[in-house]
Amino acid sequence: MIRIEERPPVRILRMEHGKVQALDIELLAALDAAVAGAEADAVGALVVTGCGAAFSAGVDLFRLVNGGAAYVDAFLPVLTTALLRLFSLPLPVVAAINGHAIAGGAMIAWCADLRLMATGAGRIGIPELRVGVPFPAAPLEIARFGCGPSLPRAIATGDTYLPEQALADGLVDEVVPPEGLLDRAVGLATQLAAMPTDAFRLAKAAVRQPTLARIEALRPQMDPAAHRIWASSATQERIRAYLAKTVGRSG
Repeated sequence: MIRIEERPPVRILRMEHGKVQALDIELLAALDAAVAGAEADAVGALVVTGCGAAFSAGVDLFRLVNGGAAYVDAFLPVLTTALLRLFSLPLPVVAAINGHAIAGGAMIAWCADLRLMATGAGRIGIPELRVGVPFPAAPLEIARFGCGPSLPRAIATGDTYLPEQALADGLVDEVVPPEGLLDRAVGLATQLAAMPTDAFRLAKAAVRQPTLARIEALRPQMDPAAHRIWASSATQERIRAYLAKTVGRSG
């Protein structure tokens, strides 16, 4: 699920799960463990990427509707844990967005310090409201951190953006030809790893602390409400309808 490649001082974590790296409990747990392992091993920096045409196409909606409320109960805490670990990681992180980064896939990318996106047909965005699911606190605030002033429109419309528009709107930091994406990401990660470690960690923690504080403050109110909506039979039916419309099958 997570293929690890070492290019000292950089460790590459490549998500490889199905056709589009759809986020389920197993992939998120594997990513969380790989990120924790990188911190324990004191690697210089991380690059996170996907494979094929997708960085990650977001939550596995088929697993969600087939598993029902019990699956939602297990899934949402794992999603929050994995995002928070990556977002708060004191190491430098570069996202090499090789293709589609949708919903939860965009959140993973926005956890990084730098976000590079390959030119081409890949899209990035957060269509959660089109699907019919609200944001728990951690994904919402990580999206705010990653989107900046573009967040209200990104949420309200649910649009997804091609690389050049994503760059113009501040959703990514750089657009790179696909054949050079990983090398560019590793090069930038190597530059970040060369910075004095204590100074980098202190600066990163200070920049991200307001976001982490908002997540902590919002979770008691937002997460139970979001959980109820995700698990409701009405939402499950909306997701089935969305899947039928977009991919031609509902489960």
